[in-house]
Amino acid sequence: MKLINPLLIIRILSTILLVETISYFFCLPVVFIYKESPSPFLWSAAITTFLSAVFYLLSMKADTKKFSSRDGYLAVTLSWVIFSLLGTLPYLISGTIPSFIDAFFESTSGFSTTGSSILTDVEILPYSILFWRSLTHWFGGIGIIALVIIILPSLRVTGYQLFSLESSMKEKIHPKTKAIGFRVLFIYLGLTLAQIILLSIGDMNLFDSICHSFGTIATGGFSTKNISLMYYSAYSQYIVMIFMFLAGVSQVVYYFLIKLNFKKIRQNEELWFYISVAVIAGAVATIILLNNSTRSFEESFRDGFFQIISIMTCTGFASADYILWPLTAVLLIFLMMFSGGSTGSTSGGIKMARHLIVMKNIKNVFIKLNHPKSVTFVRLNGKSIAENTNISILSFVVLYLFLFVLGTIIVVITGVDPVTASSSVATCMAGIGPGLGTVGPMSNFAHLPEVSKFVLSLLMILGRLEIITVFTIFTKAFWKL
Repeated sequence: MKLINPLLIIRILSTILLVETISYFFCLPVVFIYKESPSPFLWSAAITTFLSAVFYLLSMKADTKKFSSRDGYLAVTLSWVIFSLLGTLPYLISGTIPSFIDAFFESTSGFSTTGSSILTDVEILPYSILFWRSLTHWFGGIGIIALVIIILPSLRVTGYQLFSLESSMKEKIHPKTKAIGFRVLFIYLGLTLAQIILLSIGDMNLFDSICHSFGTIATGGFSTKNISLMYYSAYSQYIVMIFMFLAGVSQVVYYFLIKLNFKKIRQNEELWFYISVAVIAGAVATIILLNNSTRSFEESFRDGFFQIISIMTCTGFASADYILWPLTAVLLIFLMMFSGGSTGSTSGGIKMARHLIVMKNIKNVFIKLNHPKSVTFVRLNGKSIAENTNISILSFVVLYLFLFVLGTIIVVITGVDPVTASSSVATCMAGIGPGLGTVGPMSNFAHLPEVSKFVLSLLMILGRLEIITVFTIFTKAFWKL
């Protein structure tokens, strides 16, 4: 018995590279419309196609029937690393980002839908590169693995294993893996097109509407303007706010909505918890801004809810420089960096369902203290959660917080101040984008040491793959028969 099936993993990586090759060609219409050089994307496509062909030739004898969960963990992790590495090519070849570490940071930030940037002035970039940045969000949001499900039907159930490894606690909504991929893609496309149309009606041109819609639906946050959504009207900010909120809702909820299965939606505790947190935190931010600034109620409401929704869904767009807000509001923003949207959505972070389960565990502890002989269960959506699942979720939260502390210490050692370091780690792990200190919404990550940028890039991938997937590879059990 083999520990892993290397040929099958190489076959999957070959397909992943083919998907990335196709993604470069999406930028060519923008190249021709704005009369820019196509060479960065043609060369990137040529290099990626060559590597894909090599991988395919090496894996021609791959046995697709022998696919284990170990293969899944390794394939998913390597897929994201390779996608991010080759995503640097347009930046490097065009010369817009000459440093490899900087290009890797920007590429990883794009595909992991983080939205942190090392670019000091995005408005001087070629339109095609701006489009590529936003497109990396959109591809990262839909999930490279979801695309693999659609174009690799030969893997059958294996595709679902890959898909579920990318984000834990996804609810299986259809027995056929390929059907899941198509339904998710349909929902994703629908939301994107709807936002593009609504933004185009306002003060955004079609190019900006597309780029900001890619960043919103993927909960990414790359903007075509240096001051993000502050550049645009209140109408555009409200549209982006609404779609950021919708992007933080689980794809499973939309599936049941299309099927008119309202009972399942009503039973979805995570959805109602997500809505409650957004409303309460948004209201608190509004009250703080109204009482401690010269803003009108409408401005306080818009800025408060926009930033809360932007941070909790891990999107990272900015309608205001929240670094200048009252300290209580800044602390609220920092706390929201650990929230996350719904599981099965494109947002990162700890996720609402995990917070809900932790709270239910704490409630059970108090019940046990008062009634030691009582038998307690943790229930979600009316169903009891298995003990091993419950332990896994609690372990994830503890590991997440441990990595946050460890990452902060490492970044501080490189010479970064504690506020900037802690918020950088929190925002990169959760895939948010801007942080506090010198990496606020009107700043960038360009000034950080290269070691810090590399560490933060790894944390982006760790966060996108929900930590456990990556850590499993480095355990002794993974490499034992």
